[in-house]
Amino acid sequence: MPNLRSKRELIARYLGVGVDRVWIDPENADEVLDIDTREDVRILLRRGIVKVKPVKGQKHVVEKRKRGYGSKKGKKTARAPRKRLWIERVRAQRKLLRYLRDKGLITRREYRTLYMRVKGGMFRSKAHLLEYIKEHIWRVRGE
Repeated sequence: MPNLRSKRELIARYLGVGVDRVWIDPENADEVLDIDTREDVRILLRRGIVKVKPVKGQKHVVEKRKRGYGSKKGKKTARAPRKRLWIERVRAQRKLLRYLRDKGLITRREYRTLYMRVKGGMFRSKAHLLEYIKEHIWRVRGE
């Protein structure tokens, strides 16, 4: 039987599978030697000279899902409740922004830009937001 290694690699690349999963009919090995293009590979597939073997082992069947407390890693706050924490933090920051706008300490335009930055998660806390306002808004105005 002729050496078909390079042809097997070409076919595997075209099919998107590993080289070991390519099966070539030993009876028609000569025809496989003549292929050069993807079109040739398509023709051989249609004729049944080249096939894809199934995946070996059991990994492809079903991955067993981890369940229960024993499978959980990390602190409680490092997992699912993150969104809840984010919501609480953002609500507090928005409340602060509303207060500052209503008192006239920031303009409507500044309120809007800060609001969008809060939404984007730019500030860690209310204190961080206030620090940013003192640094970038009030200092620029000269207050």
